[in-house]
Amino acid sequence: MRFFRLLKIIFVVLRFGLDEFILAHEKTSWLLRPLNWLLFFRNTSRPRAVRLRLALETLGPIFVKFGQMLSTRRDLIPIDIADELAKLQDRVPPFPSAQAVALLESAYGKRLHEVFAEFDETPVASASVAQVHFAVLPDGRNAAVKILRPGILRVIDHDVALLQICAGLIERWSADGKRLKPKLVVAEFEKYLHDELDMMRESANASQLRRNFADAKLLLVPEVYWDWCSEKVMVMERMHGMPISNIAGLRAAGVDLSMLAVHGVEIFYTQVFRDGFFHADMHPGNILVTTDGRYVAMDFGIVGTLTDTDKNYLAQNFLAFFNRDYKRVAELHIESGWAPADTRVDEFEAAIRSVCEPIFDKPLRDVSFGKVLLRLFQTSRRFGIEIQPQLVLLQKTLLNIEGLGLQLDPELDLWKTAKPWLERWMSEQIGWRGFVKALRSEAPRYAALLPQLPRLLHQRLTDDSATLTASLLREMLNQQKKRNVWLAVIALLLGAFLFFSAYLYVA
Repeated sequence: MRFFRLLKIIFVVLRFGLDEFILAHEKTSWLLRPLNWLLFFRNTSRPRAVRLRLALETLGPIFVKFGQMLSTRRDLIPIDIADELAKLQDRVPPFPSAQAVALLESAYGKRLHEVFAEFDETPVASASVAQVHFAVLPDGRNAAVKILRPGILRVIDHDVALLQICAGLIERWSADGKRLKPKLVVAEFEKYLHDELDMMRESANASQLRRNFADAKLLLVPEVYWDWCSEKVMVMERMHGMPISNIAGLRAAGVDLSMLAVHGVEIFYTQVFRDGFFHADMHPGNILVTTDGRYVAMDFGIVGTLTDTDKNYLAQNFLAFFNRDYKRVAELHIESGWAPADTRVDEFEAAIRSVCEPIFDKPLRDVSFGKVLLRLFQTSRRFGIEIQPQLVLLQKTLLNIEGLGLQLDPELDLWKTAKPWLERWMSEQIGWRGFVKALRSEAPRYAALLPQLPRLLHQRLTDDSATLTASLLREMLNQQKKRNVWLAVIALLLGAFLFFSAYLYVA
């Protein structure tokens, strides 16, 4: 099967002229002209980015998903390709309802009517790795049932293996192969795919996000019905709302789009900086809006996490950026280890200023985060800065936020919206509120440690006394080489006396 799949991939590559990505190398570029003459089915009249997108769509959902992920790596690929791949839509034909029913009955070990009071065999949504059906639980609760595609793991393993082969060829023969790091990109893609294939993992992500926003009024997250979940099936509360991309419908329902855009920014920063746990696939297809203007999050297969150190440095970077303190931005990169220690602050500051200064005082419609991030990544490479792996998903989410903001309110001032929130958060982390919060969180640890202090002090004094005595003995034994044996005997007796005195004092 893998052999025939490889043949199809080769045919599609040749048909859309994608071999030029490999044969563009100076050692092999001479092959392009004869190939164009010999292969009558080739169509190379369109731009390379368009041909790449069409080829990925032809090869199927896994390659489409790879193209989507690749479109977010603007630090690695040319801007024309990134823009074109961003047009890929993850809409694939659903698998037959009979297969869905068979998979559910296999997962539960029961007939479907014994599991659900009602089950709609017509899927309401279909994606590359799963599809969704509506159902009613035995207790009357409305549910959404997400079912993993049958045999998807085998398909993914085959396709990823072939992607790795292609990545190896590109890395070896392409002029930009080493810089683009295609093998690492494929490895990153494989990790995300396998995470999405575990419905229990996605269920846990949804449950965590729901808990984080339990008291919030801006974001709704469906409840997970754990008793019906497994590695191949996720069952959750059925949510109601309009797709966020339905601007006309939202206006007709009386939703304030400007406030909706502001609330979206607040939700994003809350997830990133307060929780360090954020929904990392916030494209319009995964977000609904209720008639009273609240967000509804869907599809939790991809989430991002940040450590406290990451959050602190990011918040300081954002605030310095909003205040146009480019020197502080440069210093923070060096302090955090993201930039080499020998980086010249003044040169790095000037480079950052040249990228960021032109975008201030402009509404969101006049600012492209994609282009800004691209220029920042180019600047970073010049100064030897490696893009942090944990920030790749954050970059992807920022680009999604940009797209949503442009749809909802092109006049949104992202800087003025975000700055007060970040200043308040930094005050809570570093100011007196942060001190009280840290003291409260550390109190149980201090309470457990306090009764142990006498024993630890006793142990320390004993160790120090033994160390002092041993050091004194070594020094005096060294001196005995220059003196007579009687002095050595006196040193030994004195050392023993000091040791026992210290022991008795401590005891």
